[in-house]
Amino acid sequence: MKVSVILAAGEGTRMKSKKPKVLHEILGRPMLFYVLNSCKHSQIEKNLIVVGHNKEKVCDAFKEDEDVEFIEQPIGDDVPYGTGFAVLNALDKIEDEDTVIILNGDTPIISNSTISCFLKFHEERNNDVTVLSADMKDPTNYGRIVRDENANVVAIVEEKDANEKQKLIREINSGIFAFKGASLKFALSKIDTDNAANEMYITDALEILVEDGKKVDSFKLRDTREILGVNSRYELSIATEILQEKINKEYMLRGVGIVDPKSTYIEWGAEIESDVMIYPGTRIDRYSVIKEGVEIYSSTIKNSEIGEDVIIRSSEIEDSTIGRGTTVGPYAHLRPNSRVGENCKIGNFVEVKNSNIGNGSKMSHLAYIGDADVGSGVNIGCGVVFVNYNGREKFRTKVGDNAFIGSNSNLVAPIVVEDNAYIAAGSTITKDVLEGQLSVERATQKNIDGWVKRKGFVK
Repeated sequence: MKVSVILAAGEGTRMKSKKPKVLHEILGRPMLFYVLNSCKHSQIEKNLIVVGHNKEKVCDAFKEDEDVEFIEQPIGDDVPYGTGFAVLNALDKIEDEDTVIILNGDTPIISNSTISCFLKFHEERNNDVTVLSADMKDPTNYGRIVRDENANVVAIVEEKDANEKQKLIREINSGIFAFKGASLKFALSKIDTDNAANEMYITDALEILVEDGKKVDSFKLRDTREILGVNSRYELSIATEILQEKINKEYMLRGVGIVDPKSTYIEWGAEIESDVMIYPGTRIDRYSVIKEGVEIYSSTIKNSEIGEDVIIRSSEIEDSTIGRGTTVGPYAHLRPNSRVGENCKIGNFVEVKNSNIGNGSKMSHLAYIGDADVGSGVNIGCGVVFVNYNGREKFRTKVGDNAFIGSNSNLVAPIVVEDNAYIAAGSTITKDVLEGQLSVERATQKNIDGWVKRKGFVK
């Protein structure tokens, strides 16, 4: 069985945050998600996550993931800590014949293809341990791969323990290893804390296995970005940029048009069909579904389904659905639980909340439609407000098919405006309007001669 052990027990003090390091998000997902997701897509059958500091928060973030098992690492002054100690806590879940890959929860860019190739190399070579290494122009802060005169890997030396000659080595340890289960158990039984940090290093396992005559090897990675470890918010921003590029590229290869990938933020998991055009400044979360032919200009889409050939301009859509051929914006806001039909127009500065809008209805500008059921073919004029809240309770408004709501009208819920009814502009409606009726509610207009001059507004 292929087993992953993902180390996620560290405090991450350099993040300067109360949030566990592995839960800091990249494009709407915790860093740890990306590591775990790559494991799941590389035929790994069991995923063990070692947690320690803030373990409750980490476990809670992945509580719905049935493919994960959490291993608790003890915390205290008498605990040796270190990567070796972290892995030691997972040994009860590992069989001798397992192939075990050890990864870090703060390396979110590692890909499933790299993991698959790495494990294939390890198993085909029948290695006891294989380290994923890379050549770095600047190897500072990385452990160095030490080789003998025959170029065989014989040890890994941490930066703080390296001498001046070893610090010149450019081949570094990525922190990712593959072990035979039995060899891992043997090596961990021999690891001590005789080092500058007084910790148990998993890297010491290589030297232990070399001395025992086991087969030790390395697999060199070409794209060194994949092993970027995130230890600060600055490094988090670098990882975000890299993953953003990878995710956007994948969507573009599927036929999605992205005009400016650097200013477009799409979370992994969003369903976007071909021939969708996405313009700069757009954000789409992982829960959204965007159908063919949609055009999105500088907008935010959250947990929403956008039908075919919809056009959205500079607007925010959240927890809503929009039917085929509808236009939204600019500067519109569809708040949660809004369902807009086909060929509608939701125009400038229109807000819709918890409402159903029928096919072909139009509200072109400056309107608020809240807690309403609006029929098909309805026209809602400028400045219309659906008055749904009395300070304690909310009420619904129902507007029938082909009704006309004149500009600057207020519909005070609960109220029903039936099919083909007509509300005159400037009216405040508090009673039901029957089918085909015109409803006018205005004070009588009075024009008073000479008033302006008497009040001294003009000379």
